Amino acid sequence: MGYTRAELKEIYDRTSGYCHLCHGKMSFTNYNRPGRKGAWEVEHSIPRSKGGTDHGNNLRGAHIICNREKSDVTPRTARRWNGITRAPLSREQKKRAQKSNTASGALIGGLVGLVGGGPVGAVIGALGGAAIGNSIKPK
Repeated sequence: MGYTRAELKEIYDRTSGYCHLCHGKMSFTNYNRPGRKGAWEVEHSIPRSKGGTDHGNNLRGAHIICNREKSDVTPRTARRWNGITRAPLSREQKKRAQKSNTASGALIGGLVGLVGGGPVGAVIGALGGAAIGNSIKPK
């Protein structure tokens, strides 16, 4: 099946440009170019041979080698071969997780600061906690 550039971009961005099976970086320009660095293709999470469709939610980017090795097993099984438990986050999911880390850090830091230093400690703790939470980068 052929894909438009827009469809390929959507599939590629679904995992922030990382192979959903090994988490290695893919190269958008090396779509369907075997042997090239970061070469990738569209992978059907549920293989067509097992009833999978060409619907967008069944399509992910994967290195050509990873996709061929996966064959018709589940993505969970193929990821397990690589010691991975889930697909990479999309850019939007990463942004949401980053905001959540920052807010959680601020809340925890503020509570610890409040107990240890009153209102001033709460402010300092919240700022420190937010900085620490923001520094935790989601994968």
